[in-house]
Amino acid sequence: MPLTEQNQNQTREVAGTCKLCAAACTMRFTKDASGRIVKARGDYNHPISRGYACSKGLRLHESHYSPERILFPLKRMSDGRFERVSASEALDEIAHRLQVLIERHGPDSIGVYRGTFGYDNPLFQSLLKAIGSKSFFSSLTIDQSSKVVTAGRMGSWDAGKDQIHDADVILLAGTNPLVSNTTFNLPSQNPLRHIRIARARGMKLIVIDPRRTETAAQADLFIQPLPGFDVVVYAGILREVFQNGWTDRAFCDRHVSGLDALRDAVMPFTPDLVANRAGISPDDIRNAAHMFAGPLAGDGATRRKRGAALTGTGPSMGPGSNLAEHLLECINVLCGRFARPGDLVANPGVFSRRRKYLAQVIPPSRPWESGWISEATGYGMFLGEKMTGTLADEILIPSRDQVRALICDSGNPANAVPDQRRIVEALHSLDLLVSIDPFMSNTARLSHFILPPPMLLERYAVGNASFEQVMTPWPISCFAPPVMEQPAGSDLLAPWEVAFELARRLGVELELSGRPMDMTHRPSELSMLRQTFRESRIPLDRIMAMPPGHVFDDETFHVEPGESRSEARFELAPEDVTAELRSFLPEPATPAGYTHRLAVRRMREVLNTVLHYPSARQRHSYNPACLNPAELERLGLADGDRARLVSPYGSANVRVAGDPSLREGVVSLSHGWGGLPGENNGDEVGTNSNLLTDSALTRDPINAMPILTGVPLRIEVPVTES
Repeated sequence: MPLTEQNQNQTREVAGTCKLCAAACTMRFTKDASGRIVKARGDYNHPISRGYACSKGLRLHESHYSPERILFPLKRMSDGRFERVSASEALDEIAHRLQVLIERHGPDSIGVYRGTFGYDNPLFQSLLKAIGSKSFFSSLTIDQSSKVVTAGRMGSWDAGKDQIHDADVILLAGTNPLVSNTTFNLPSQNPLRHIRIARARGMKLIVIDPRRTETAAQADLFIQPLPGFDVVVYAGILREVFQNGWTDRAFCDRHVSGLDALRDAVMPFTPDLVANRAGISPDDIRNAAHMFAGPLAGDGATRRKRGAALTGTGPSMGPGSNLAEHLLECINVLCGRFARPGDLVANPGVFSRRRKYLAQVIPPSRPWESGWISEATGYGMFLGEKMTGTLADEILIPSRDQVRALICDSGNPANAVPDQRRIVEALHSLDLLVSIDPFMSNTARLSHFILPPPMLLERYAVGNASFEQVMTPWPISCFAPPVMEQPAGSDLLAPWEVAFELARRLGVELELSGRPMDMTHRPSELSMLRQTFRESRIPLDRIMAMPPGHVFDDETFHVEPGESRSEARFELAPEDVTAELRSFLPEPATPAGYTHRLAVRRMREVLNTVLHYPSARQRHSYNPACLNPAELERLGLADGDRARLVSPYGSANVRVAGDPSLREGVVSLSHGWGGLPGENNGDEVGTNSNLLTDSALTRDPINAMPILTGVPLRIEVPVTES
């Protein structure tokens, strides 16, 4: 609502950007006379979002004023209490303890874990490189690292996938952008609006998900398999594409290898077999293949069908997650759903470097097969990271590379990493654990030092060059200066400041964007940004001169033909892929006594393990275990009643709730909640779903991704003791 003349002197609106997720929506924040934010809203003038903001963004400022916020560095004493120390005291002691560990055990004994809000800070990776450590972990390898594995085994397309603007069909598998806002290659700002616009001009939407999600409610075709059967569903769709000749033959002839081997591998996955396994109709598979890959009606002879199949966290957390992602990408490849020469590049980037966009394959590289291999686990690395699914082992198992100190940059591995009991045991065992966190998270509670940072609205908002083009199909700026001052009298350290000051104390030199940093003076945040984005397509000074939400559309780019000497092809059927696919042919054995399967989900009010706002807690003080209402009735349960979930790997007490969007046989439990193992959490912090998972027995042989969805469960009523 516009401000009235009467209250303009008491309140004012300032522009800012919500950086909770990669959508980076432009916001408007109303401040009272004291400068306190009292209201947030979306930006009605934003050309893409048109005033949209999710419920988390609208409450972003609440967490900044929370009485639970930590404003000074804390040190855990020998009796377990935390006492306030100065930032310089904390940094001095942390650096000294790191130096001792390096001298005694080598540089790999020092590790860093990067969490949700750490992706704008490259200096911890630079610090580890400077001291000679490879022990970098992040949430990437327990989220959607199957995308990295698929690009490494199959290859990728330099110019990217077909965009929603031109799509005849979009297939969304295991992703719910109307809640998560972060589905690659789909508009993140106001996704419902863009889906409705596309459907109004004739685009068809297919959604495959174990729950009838908010996004599924918009679908032309919704398929609801049991969780954990992504591999057989995608293999079944591929088979139908082959059987009906719906491949893009010219594209495959030029850019694809392994076509015959893939066809042979998927032929056993008939619609009847898939339907029997996944609990769906055979016609679901036939209809999905026809809607996605079948010929266009009317003008099919004059143009090719466009669109893309896109995944989210669902398939990336289920059994055979890398295989599932590979098969879904095979559907895109067979149908040639990629940008071609002459196509407009929707987003040539703002913060990323200027480059050409070529209609050619980036060949597979399999980076995990070369270089360092873990002595403790046998796993390799990719993107400069070790696999977070092995973090507990890398801490607990003696080896020459054993991690003995861990700095958590804006992350909460005690809640985020699968197999909570084991990761908490590992964190307990560390010689040094440091948390950069504004709140007393479970990881912070275990830490030797807690270093509170400025929060999101107290920092510059900038784009992420790695994500901007796959998250936003427009060259739009999200730059905004700080909206709030840091709390008066506080002693805060930004994560990059922690890395810089530790480097100075350890006597090593950092690099930023390929150039050495001046280690004699701590840089300002703005000077850091200037060095980081010195080669951005749009110069930083020009970005800063424009309001957040400005679209830099005064220059157009088109996809160029591939280089004539390039012979790279998509590798659709490497031996490890076809061997794993064969292993999915036999009927899977469900352990006796397990009647349900776990499905991952998100809640609108919460982002991963953070941002449990006071107002959100009023709506949801815990994360319920959701079941179909008919099943609750048969179990003699009502909303809010207690039950116990038991998996082959662990158990957890929950409160239940009915959810008609779920099919029977499924329990849906959101992640990121709960206290430490063994605590009686009551109804204030909920249940950690990682108590039901395993970090060793179920993890993938490439990226150590454990199975987090499709886990067998049984429900015990009344609740038994753990």
